[in-house]
Amino acid sequence: MNRVPMPDTLKRQILDYLKGHNTMTLATSAGDSPWAATVFFASDDLRLYFFSAPESRHCQNLAANARVAVTIQEDYKDWRTIKGIQLEGRVTLVDGVLEKAKAMAIYAIKYPDVIKLFTDPSSGVFHKAFLKVKFYCVVPEKLFFIDNEQGFGKRQELPLGA
Repeated sequence: MNRVPMPDTLKRQILDYLKGHNTMTLATSAGDSPWAATVFFASDDLRLYFFSAPESRHCQNLAANARVAVTIQEDYKDWRTIKGIQLEGRVTLVDGVLEKAKAMAIYAIKYPDVIKLFTDPSSGVFHKAFLKVKFYCVVPEKLFFIDNEQGFGKRQELPLGA
C-alpha cells in the first residue's frame, strides 16, 4: 500500500528543502515570449523573496504579467535521487517600509554576508547596484514536491489555502 504523507509532513519536507537551497529558476513571460532566470531566494514559510534589478528581462516580464512558475532543485547525476519543488503563483513587488524591512530581514538571516556587502557604502559597485534593486515575493498558488526516492516520478501536491 502506497502511503500518502499528511499535509503537515509534506509541508515540513518542503520547508526543509527550501532552507537547504539557495537558487530558484523563475519562469516569466510577456506576450508570447517566455523567459527563465536563476535568482537567489530566501523563504518565509512558503513565500519566496528575491531581489533583482527592475530593468532585468524577468522583472520587465513581471511588470507585464505577474504569473510565474518556479523550480528549485539540484543538478542530480542519478535520476532515482531527484528531489525538487515545482510551483506556480504570482509575484508581488514588495512595497512599503514594513514589507521591505521584513523582506530584508528574511534575506539577511539566510545571506548575512550578501546583505553586509550590498548595504556597505564602501563596497562601491555592489552598494550602488543594491540601491537600484527591488524586492519581490513569489506567492505560490500550486506547489508540488518531487521525490524520486519514493518512486519514479513521485510528485505530491501540497494543498494550499484559498
